[in-house]
Amino acid sequence: MSRDYQYQNTARDFVRATYLDAVRRAGGIPVPLANVEESLAIFPLLSGLLLTGGGDFDPGLFGEPDRGTDWSGVSRERDQSELAFIEEANRREMPIFGICRGAQALAIGFGGSLIQDLPSARPDPGLLSHSQKAERVEVTHQVSTVPGSRLHALTKETEFHVNSFHHQAVDRVPTDFVVAATAPDGVIEAIEKPGHRFLLGVQWHPEDLESQYDTAARLFRGFVEACQAYLARRETNV
Repeated sequence: MSRDYQYQNTARDFVRATYLDAVRRAGGIPVPLANVEESLAIFPLLSGLLLTGGGDFDPGLFGEPDRGTDWSGVSRERDQSELAFIEEANRREMPIFGICRGAQALAIGFGGSLIQDLPSARPDPGLLSHSQKAERVEVTHQVSTVPGSRLHALTKETEFHVNSFHHQAVDRVPTDFVVAATAPDGVIEAIEKPGHRFLLGVQWHPEDLESQYDTAARLFRGFVEACQAYLARRETNV
């Protein structure tokens, strides 16, 4: 969940309804988790972890100094909570789906790193605008999936268009993960862990597109199906 300190000078945790709606339409039951350690107590009742979009990570979490991080969006409480959620979900071998910041959380949680600011790190005229001005429901650039990847199998497409709202991106891919999609400018758009029942992070926002584009809806259906299979196995082993 996102953490906001600008509301009446107090912290609040919130999640956009589009995430909840996308999970419900795919057949799941969303259970929002607050950014507190106590949320770990309900993991035995869960069957998957969805990591949503939001502000930047503290670069100290991947061992780097500030190189363009937008500190106005940094929440150390959220950073620490999400990394703890990832560790617990991975320990339980749960399906995990990361979206935008969530994909970056997966990279950090499993030992990778981030490009902290694409425009300053890549002052290249060929760099796409990854922080679009268009509405969230509009697609603005293409991504290419890697043949043989889970992402390719889920979307059933080699190329499709996505929306884009980020200035950071995965830099060093974690050990045992692979790149599953890239943008035309080479920016990593998705990572996944081969052999895992579902461990996927995408840099775009499919929750804003799934009612219009089947490539986006398939991601949520695939995630929820993996969660249902996880739950069925867990109940069988009780």
